[in-house]
Amino acid sequence: MRNSKEIQKDEYYEFYKKTFNEFLDPVAYTHFTTEGEVEFRSVLYIPGMGPLNNDDVVNPKTKNIRLYVKRVFISDDFDGELVRIMRKRLVRKTFDMIQEISESENKEDYKKFWENFGRFIKLGCIEDSGNHKRITPLLRFYTSKSEEDLKSLDDYVENMDENQKAIYYLATDSLKSAKTAPFLEKLLQKDIEVLYLIDPIDEVAIQNLQTYKEKKFVDISKEDLELGDEDEVKERETKQEYNLLCDWIKQQLGDKVAKVQVSKRLSSSPCVLVSGKFGWSANMERLMKAQALGDTSSLEFMRGRRILEINPDHPIVRDLNAACKNAPDSTDAKRAVELLYDTALISSRFD
Repeated sequence: MRNSKEIQKDEYYEFYKKTFNEFLDPVAYTHFTTEGEVEFRSVLYIPGMGPLNNDDVVNPKTKNIRLYVKRVFISDDFDGELVRIMRKRLVRKTFDMIQEISESENKEDYKKFWENFGRFIKLGCIEDSGNHKRITPLLRFYTSKSEEDLKSLDDYVENMDENQKAIYYLATDSLKSAKTAPFLEKLLQKDIEVLYLIDPIDEVAIQNLQTYKEKKFVDISKEDLELGDEDEVKERETKQEYNLLCDWIKQQLGDKVAKVQVSKRLSSSPCVLVSGKFGWSANMERLMKAQALGDTSSLEFMRGRRILEINPDHPIVRDLNAACKNAPDSTDAKRAVELLYDTALISSRFD
């Protein structure tokens, strides 16, 4: 292999296109020599377009290093200490190359890379726990403060208020449904940024990371949401005032909900349905149902508890609070509870 100082950029491109039967220029390349336990020279390329067949990427067989002699494929079924060291160093160099693109002044380069390979970077969050520290800075998401341009987690953390203790996210099926979700109301009011996870793989990827820069990832669609600035005295007083209403609504809805409680996340909606801590979110439940092709019997054990949260500042909730005390058998009040529940099912994306 020739010395990298002797080779021009167009020669690298020509070699790439002829060797790999490609028609687009690569996004990036690197030519390097590794010394130490094992010495070898390498040229790595990032293709100009992602693979059309995802099976080629997720198939364990295609991840093996392939041996060619004079461009003739010999085998990919071998392993050992030599191959392990080579693989480790090639992976490290690949991450360095991707990181360099992400830090480039030309933002279009990384945008192009992300469009083609973003889903595989996210897959690495699930399959490659050993490289989480390298993968996480490469991730990009839309957020409540960046609905047009994708944002890195580094930018998110940098823009956090110093009192914010967590990275908040909402998993759903589209940017439109994320922007209109009731879970966001109080966070937007408090100017807290929320990640929008709109790809099916996003939620599982983030759950595998758990934390970034000592900040825990928190799903805002699940119970016990803490925003860090709660007035405990006021909360206790509000809870006492609406205890009877919560019990009465639970009685009307029966097993449709695990419990009813006063919400900390609502500002304009009367109520919302949230998931329990340890079960699926509404988004995950929807994805699992789609994969089950209609047979949902085996999914029931993982379905999250549904908890109805009510907004004590909403006129409808205040009227119901008065009704449950003065006219608990009112047909209109009971009908209003059913209507609120059905509305919450839709707005919370359970149906």
